[in-house]
Amino acid sequence: MQTLSDFFTQSGAELALSTLGRRVEPMRQDTFAAFEQQREPWPMPWNGQAQVACALRWPATFKDPAIWFLSLPLDEQGLLVPAARDEFLDRLLQTLSTPTSDTPITDPSVNNNVTQDSLETRNLMQDNPLAFEPELHQRALLHARLSRHFGQPPSMHSDMARRYLIGDDALDWQMLGLQGLADQVVAKEPAVIEALASRLTTLPRAMTLPLCYLMEHGDTPVELLPVMWQAMANAREAQDIEAFCALLRALLGSDSPQVGEWLDHILADDDLMAADCLAAIAARGWQHLEHEIRLGRFLERLANCKDANFRPVVRDLALIPRLRLPILMMLRQAPADSSVGRLVREWNA
Repeated sequence: MQTLSDFFTQSGAELALSTLGRRVEPMRQDTFAAFEQQREPWPMPWNGQAQVACALRWPATFKDPAIWFLSLPLDEQGLLVPAARDEFLDRLLQTLSTPTSDTPITDPSVNNNVTQDSLETRNLMQDNPLAFEPELHQRALLHARLSRHFGQPPSMHSDMARRYLIGDDALDWQMLGLQGLADQVVAKEPAVIEALASRLTTLPRAMTLPLCYLMEHGDTPVELLPVMWQAMANAREAQDIEAFCALLRALLGSDSPQVGEWLDHILADDDLMAADCLAAIAARGWQHLEHEIRLGRFLERLANCKDANFRPVVRDLALIPRLRLPILMMLRQAPADSSVGRLVREWNA
C-alpha cells in the first residue's frame, strides 16, 4: 500500500473527495490518484498546499461519513511532496493494526477489516500535522454537498432558510442557521433563485455576506449575476468595502464570460484597486485570468498596489496549472522599468 488512494480502495468504503481552500469542488478519484503518483499537479492550490476533504462512508452502518481534512504540501511545480503523505499513511496503518478494547487487529497490508467505527474511535486526526479545520462557510458548503452525494436529507435548518429566501415575512434572518443557507445554495431551487434575483439588494447585510461566502465557490446562479453587479455598485456608493469584496468574490466564482468583461471594467478603475479587491480577484477569479491582456493588467495592478503582497500572491497563482506558464512568461518578459519588472528584479536579487 503506497498511497492514500490505495487505502481508500482497499477500505471498501464509499468515497467522496473535494478540494478546499481556493474552491470547494468535488474531485474525481482518478485525478487524486494521479496527483498522489506525482503525474499531475494539484488543480487548485491554496497557499502552497493541496487542501482536500476525504469523506468515507460504509452504507451498511447508516452513519454519517467520516471526514478527513488534509493539507498536503506542494513543490514549486504544484506536485505533491510525498514525504508528509507517506508519514501519515505509515501512521495510519500502524494505528489501525494496533488492537484496542473494542477493535480487532487488522492486517495493514490488506486492511479489509477497516470500518467507520475503527476510524472514528481511534481519532486518527488527533495531533496529525496534515489535519486542519476548514473555514466555517467552506465546511457548511461541503456538508451540504456531501449530504446530496450520499443521498442524505438536508439539515434541519434547510426548510426555514428556504422559506426566508423565498420571502416569508414571518421569519427573521437571525433565526437562520448557516448550514440551512448552504443547503439552499447547493440545491439551486428555481423558486429560490427567482426570489433572490428580485430581493437580493434588499436583504440585510448580515444575510448577504454569508450567502456570498457560500456562492463564491462556483455556486452563483447566472440569474443572480446582474443583481450582484448592481449590489456591488450600491456597496461602493456606501463605501462598504467588506460587502463589495464579498459580492465581488461571489461574482468571480461564476465561470460566465460576462464576469470576465465586468472584471475588465474593475481592473480599469483606479479607485477599485485596493489590496482587498486584488486579493479577491486572485482568490476566486483566477479562471478569468486565463486571458493574456487581463492577466497582464492584473499583474500590473498588483505590482502597483503598495498594500498588496505581490510575491506570495503571484507564487500561489503560478501553481495553478493553467496559469503557470503564462505567468512565468509575463514575469520574464516584463520591461525592466515597469512595476512588475522592478519587483521581479527584487525577487531575484
